[in-house]
Formats: sequence, structure tokens, C-alpha cells
Amino acid sequence: MISTKKAVYRLLTFISIWTFAITSAQAQFGTNYGSQSGKYKVDYGTPVEYTIAGIDVVGADFNDKNALINISGLKVGEKITIPGDAVSKAVKKLWKLGIVGDVKINITEIQGNDAYLQIALTERPKLSRFYFEGIKKGQAKTLTDKVQLVRGRIVTESMIRNTQNVIKGHYAEKGFRNTEVKIVREKDPVLANSVILRIDVNKKSKVKIEEITLAGVEELTEKKVKRKMKKTKEKRFGRIFTPSKFIDEEYKNDKKSLVEYYNEEGFRDAEILRDTVYDVTEKSVNIEIDMYEGQRYYYRSIKWTGNYKYNDEQLGRVLGISPGDVYNTSELNKRLSFNPSGADISALYMDDGYLFFNVTPVEVLVVGDSVDIEMRVFEGEQAYISKIVVNGNTKTSDHVIYREVRTLPGQKFSRADLIRTQRELSTLGYFDPETIDIQPKPNMSNGTVDIHYGLTEKANDQIELSGGWGGYYGFVGTVGLVFNNFSLRNVGDFSKWKPLPAGDGQRLQLRVQASGIQYQTYSISFTEPWLGGRKPNSLTVSYNYSNQNSYSGDVKVGSLGINAATVSLGRRLQWPDDWFTMTNSLSFLVYDLNNWYATGFGDYNNGKSYNLTFNTTIARNSVDQPTYPRRGSQISLSISLTPPYSLMQDKDFTSADITDEERYKWVEYNKWMFDNAWYQAIAGDLVLAARAHFGFLAAYNQDKGLGPFERFIMGGDGLTQQYALLGTETIGLRGYENNSIVPYETDGLGGVAYNKFVMELRYPVSLNPAATIYVLGFAEGGNNWASIDEFNPFDMYKSAGFGARIFMPAFGMLGIDWAYGFDAPPGRLDPSGSQFHFTIGQQLR
Repeated sequence: MISTKKAVYRLLTFISIWTFAITSAQAQFGTNYGSQSGKYKVDYGTPVEYTIAGIDVVGADFNDKNALINISGLKVGEKITIPGDAVSKAVKKLWKLGIVGDVKINITEIQGNDAYLQIALTERPKLSRFYFEGIKKGQAKTLTDKVQLVRGRIVTESMIRNTQNVIKGHYAEKGFRNTEVKIVREKDPVLANSVILRIDVNKKSKVKIEEITLAGVEELTEKKVKRKMKKTKEKRFGRIFTPSKFIDEEYKNDKKSLVEYYNEEGFRDAEILRDTVYDVTEKSVNIEIDMYEGQRYYYRSIKWTGNYKYNDEQLGRVLGISPGDVYNTSELNKRLSFNPSGADISALYMDDGYLFFNVTPVEVLVVGDSVDIEMRVFEGEQAYISKIVVNGNTKTSDHVIYREVRTLPGQKFSRADLIRTQRELSTLGYFDPETIDIQPKPNMSNGTVDIHYGLTEKANDQIELSGGWGGYYGFVGTVGLVFNNFSLRNVGDFSKWKPLPAGDGQRLQLRVQASGIQYQTYSISFTEPWLGGRKPNSLTVSYNYSNQNSYSGDVKVGSLGINAATVSLGRRLQWPDDWFTMTNSLSFLVYDLNNWYATGFGDYNNGKSYNLTFNTTIARNSVDQPTYPRRGSQISLSISLTPPYSLMQDKDFTSADITDEERYKWVEYNKWMFDNAWYQAIAGDLVLAARAHFGFLAAYNQDKGLGPFERFIMGGDGLTQQYALLGTETIGLRGYENNSIVPYETDGLGGVAYNKFVMELRYPVSLNPAATIYVLGFAEGGNNWASIDEFNPFDMYKSAGFGARIFMPAFGMLGIDWAYGFDAPPGRLDPSGSQFHFTIGQQLR
């Protein structure tokens, strides 16, 4: 009986509240069922049904009245109940338009059962334009892009508040915590029902952190705890890279980092009890944080349940955590799910097809300072790949992408194959590596998974244009074109020329360089990376012709012509692992000397020399992406061999009867090159890059010697000089002038042994594919020797400095460096000192 009374009481209360809410809602929307004169009264307790005989709209001077009537949902001839939902809904629909400031629906006349309605409204003004006061033009342009105010939009209170919040948020991110924004509406004198917004911005002063006070920090040092707040730092003299400006969002993130640091140190109960930020002056704040550390915990036992594929011992070995270790949930989760520095449990299963695998660590018992963990494993069934879907390749053909994909339909799912595929697609250079989106879409019902690859095409063709006036010899210029995604099969289809046919992953390179009438060179190169389309066997063919002339006044007195052709075949290796490649090439060069007198040639001035070279290069490349690598390495060993003609001839090359033309008719040598680069992310995108380079050149017959055609030249930016002979290796060494590190005794010809070591710290400014920019600091050293017997890897010309790189798809890698050379180059007494270098192209050496 009591429960029945309570139920009746609750029902009556609910009905009363509901009735009140409906009445309030009607009042809120401004619904008025009486005429402006008040002649027609509405009895809310006695609804009456009427037929709408007519609808009029007043106050709509800038909007179509018929459109407003249609939007309201009211129709002439329709029966409605007054009061009733139809009129309330009509008001709501008109309000939702956002173009009216007030809406009322009045009854203007009643004739029997016919009612004449009037929609009375006031229109909101539209935005004609806006402008900023109190800030510079550059800042105004930035804010214009951020606030996204569109001319012609209705000006609402929501728009005003949102604009103020966006501006305040923008300046808060830069440390201007107290920014004031006032928006004044000014009537547009030209456009009717339009306003101009004047946005007054007062940034005020940048707010810095005067002092950070930590209470309750006892187990860990206060210095270490503060260091974990990466973006929240106290004001201190000399602080440059981590300024002390206060940014609320960064402060919130740093508080989370502080607690995470405690958790990583075993303090699982650590928390911030209280924190406060208060103004000291208009330009500074203090921060007080009250920490609760709790006690440090340790693992007591780790048990596994639900595991059948691998036993406890195998899983424990991969996990790498033992009883007695500090309890660190962050490290535990890393070793379970994704460990960038080693193996993890998830990879162990997922690389063998167990896509549906998961493991949940559960604290089953906490005793004193010890924690017992139970690893609850769900292995599931092995998943097989059903479909591969590729999206976003607007230019690159599907087959170019699919041949790089390691996850093939019918295969077992493998997380390692996904990661490798991402790397292969990044190194193609056709897509933005920062936005490659890989989404496995599993289907547990049938044990399959579809894999979707989302790609964003980026421009990667390059153009090289340079020019200047070469004095007596006239214009000096270079034009180079590199098409990195060329399509030879579509050359005959002119509809595909945009400007050349593209999409098949082939590489076409054209280059012309001229220095007036003194020097010209022409080259063309074509590469097919998948010869035959079935295996990654590459074919490259290239041809180069260059001609250098010497003049006495206007009379040509000598020339050197060079013709060179090269064919190379490359393939990927499976051993020692599939990161390795091998490339074999055969080159044939013809040097034609006609009264050519130049440094290093001695008395050899006339004749033809022939160079037939076989080259083998074994390389391993595991960098994650080519433009800004964060991890991985590159290593290559290159051996170039010519036939040992002198050993097959019965000639005495020490004899005075041997002419230079006969001695150098067939160029012979063996050349060994070793290059290595290693990349490792230190913190975030801060990368340490280390490189080492060695080169050795030797003769088969010491009596014959090497001749003038193959040498090492070191120093400067490392760009090949326009007069350098084909085959000459130009090695950069920042801090020294171009070609300045050359053994003095060779009279500028070049060395036969060199080494170089480089250490760089890199940090990206922008990873936008349209312009990838990073800054770097470096230290390097190298040397160049006239004979292998003199080689000493510790005897180096040293330098250090800093620079910047910008990669633009159309121009490749451009760089500028400042370096200081600490040593005197060969033939000089003073240190090289300060040098600026400009570089084009991303060079390993």
C-alpha cells in the first residue's frame, strides 16, 4: 500500500514538472498566440483546432518570405491546434537557421475556424568584413587564417565567442596568458544589414615562470623531477632551448609526465595532490605542486595464464623482467606491446599470424612493497590476409605499390611485414612518409584480415637550374631534369604526358652543363627498378659526353673529349638478410686528348685512353625513410676493377721507349670504397647521425702506375667540379675550401687513399612533404693521402659547425653550412678557419 502511494506521488510530480517544462519552453522560444493588439487571447487549458487561412511574415527585409514560411513547416489550408506543438516546432525551425535574432508567431485574425497567422522576426546582420587592431600585419594574417571568419555569414554571439577563444588560445600557446580580445560591431555604411567587426587585441606581456615549488618530493631528487617537466621551466639566465614561458596546455601535459616518471621509478601510487598557478606580477607566475610519492614497489612474481603457443619460460625471456626489478608499468606495457629497442610479446605472436592476440597484465596481489602480476593471454586463431586495398595513389600505378607490399593475400598476418611494407613505401619517394596510414581490418568470424594502405602522393620530380656569366667564356649554366616516377610504356600515349608520362616507378635523368665555349657535358640515364616486372632486379643504362677546350685568345689550341657508357644490373639479396642488395655494372670510357695540357697529365698531351671497368657494390640499407631518417643504417662496399692489361703484356714500363700514349692507352686500377651511415633517434625527433667513409686506389703494376684518370679530391661542399674528370671521387669536408685537401706532392692530381668521419645532431623544423626542413650541428674530420703506405686514419683535418637542410621535391636536398676548419690545408700555414658551404643533393660522402 505504501509503495502504491509513493508511485502515485511520483507520477503526479513527474506530470507537474513536465507541464512546467513545456510551458517554459514555449515562453523561451518567444511563441505568442495573441495579436499585437491583444484582441485574440489563447486559453492554454483549452486547445482549439483551426485551419490556417493565411500566413504573413514581417521583419524579413533581407530574406525571402516564402522560403521562411516553407522552413517553418506551416502551410495554408492545414489544420493546427492552438496552443499546440506545430507552432512551437515552427519557431524552433526558424531559430535553427541562425539568421534571426527573435521569432514570434501571432494570430492576427480569426474568422470562424480559420486563423490568420503572422511570423514576426528580427534579422541578424551579416559579416561584410573584419580587421584587427593592436597587432602587426604578419600576426593579423596568421589570425585571419585561424579564426576562419567568412564574409556573408550571419554574425552570432557564438561566432563572437569562438573568435575570441581562438585568438586567446593562439596567444596562450605562445606564452601570452593574459591576452584580452574585444570585438566591436560597426554598422557597414555601404551594405544593408551588414556589420564590420573590429577585433581589438591586447596581447599584454609574455608570462614567464618565476619559480616552481615542489612539496612532498623526498624519494627522488627535486632536480630530476623538475627535469621531467619538459616544457615547464623556471626563469633562469642562459636558458635558450627550453624557454620559461608559461603555457597552460604544456603545463597540463608536464603534470602527466611528472606522474608517469614516478610510476616508471616504481611509485605506483604517486599522484599530484594539489597544484596552483598564481600571478606574481603581470609578467610572471609561480607554480606550486604538492606531490604524494608513496612507496617504491617491486615485482615479486610474474605468472602467465592462457598461453599455449609458447611456454612461460619462452615468454619470460622475451619479456625480460625478473622478480626484484622495480615495478614499472610503462616499461611493462612497452615490452608487451611495442618495444622499439628490442623484442616484445605482441611481436612474437603477431609475426606468426596471431592478429587477435592480446595480453592483459593484472595486479593479483600487493603485499608491502611487492606486486604479483598475472599475464592473462588470449592467443586466438592465426589470421590470414584476405584482401589488400590501396588508396590515395593518384599518379603511381597500383602495380608499383603492390610489388613493394610484403603482406600478400593468403599469407599469415605478420606485424613485421606491415612495418617493412611501410618502410618500403616510404623509401620509394613517391608518398609522404609521415602520413602513410596502415589499417588492418580483422574479421574474427572467419579468421581473416583485410589491410588498407592509405597513401598521400607527393611531387618527387626534380629540376636543376643554375647559371651565371663566365667572363670571356660567356654564359655558364646547368639544366638538369630528374623524373623519378617515369613511365616508358606510356610514351606513345600523349594523353599521359603531364609533362611526361608517369606512374611506373622508372627513373629518367637528363642533364646539360655548359661554360661558354670552354666546357660542355651532356648526360642521360634510365633506370627500370623491376626488370621484367616480376622480381626487384634493376637495370640502369646511361651515357655521358663531355668536351673541354683550351684557348689562346680566340684560337682553340687543345681539347679533351670524354665518351662514357654504363650498363648496370642490381638485385635484392636474401642472405645475410633481405636488406642487402648487389649491383654489378660495366662501364666503358674513351678519353680523347688533343694538345691537352693540364695539371696532373704531365707529358701526356695527345692520344686516346680507354677505360673498361667492372664494378660490384654490395649494400645494406635499413633506414626508415630517405628524407629524414630516424633509425636504421646504410652500409656499402664497392669494388671497381679494370682488366690488368700490363700484367698480360710483355712490356717494360720502366723503359724510356714507352711513350705516355702507349703507357696510358688502357687505363688500369682497382678501387675499393666503403661507406657507412647510422641513424638513431635520441629523444623524439632529435636524431644522431654518424658516418664513416674510406677509399683506396691501387695499381696492378707499380712500374706502369695509375695514370691521371682516377683519384680522390677532398674539401668543401663535396659537389663535383665541372672540370673534374669522370671517375674522380669528390669528397666533401666542411670547414675547408673546395679541392683543398689534396696531397701536396701530387700537384693537384689527387690522392689514392682517403678516410672521413662525421657526427651530426639533427632536429626537424618542418616535416611537411612540400618542404622538409631540419637543422644540424656537426663535427667531422678526414684526410687524403698520396700513397696507401702513408694512410693513417687518426691523422685528420678536423672541423665543426652547424647548418640547415631543406628538401623540396622539385629541387631535391638544398643545404647551407657554416664550419670552422681547425687545421691548415696542405701547402698552407694558417688554419682554414670560417667557411660557408652550399650543397645540392643528398650525398653519402
